[in-house]
Amino acid sequence: MSVWDELVGQDAVVAVLEEAAWAARRVVEGTDGDVASPEDAPTAGDTGTGRSMTHAWLLTGPPGSGRSVAARAFAAALQCTGPVPGCGECAGCRTTLGGTNADVLSVSTDKVQIQIAEARDFVQRAQVSPSQGRWRVIVVEDADRMTERTSNVLLKAIEEPPERTVWLLCAPSPEDMITTIRSRCRHLGLRIPAARAVADLLVRRDGVDPQVAL
Repeated sequence: MSVWDELVGQDAVVAVLEEAAWAARRVVEGTDGDVASPEDAPTAGDTGTGRSMTHAWLLTGPPGSGRSVAARAFAAALQCTGPVPGCGECAGCRTTLGGTNADVLSVSTDKVQIQIAEARDFVQRAQVSPSQGRWRVIVVEDADRMTERTSNVLLKAIEEPPERTVWLLCAPSPEDMITTIRSRCRHLGLRIPAARAVADLLVRRDGVDPQVAL
């Protein structure tokens, strides 16, 4: 079992996030240098290794691509205490995937827009040091639902992040975010997975008959 199991058809993205999770672990253990600052993040669309861990990520893709799944899996890998980041078995992985990890805040909305008061609230919560000594992770699943004024509240937090805070922003496309935020994030683009990959997941995870899954 692994936190990446449900992120189907995204091998290149998984490879980048796995490498970043290893780099993040080395930072926590004091065996590596600092996390790259947002200004050092690779350009949008870059899936190369570069500075493998950074404070701000932008995960984009159309509905059904798994961008929120990727964000949760990466958050779990950052909190993982197992032998391999993202083991899926340790308390860090299980509580993150289950939505009960105190150091992971997931922000989503059913409204047309994320209100500026809501943005101020999660920005303030991002300033608190992680209780478990690993990472404070803020997952904004509907980052595209912020007006420019609301986005500017988030911008300052991304520009001056606390040492152990990681922002994971999800949106349909890079163009849905204001340029100043986009330029300070490492961008990973996801695509709709192949039907065969989705079918294999349904068979493996839910026991669906292979013929029905297809």
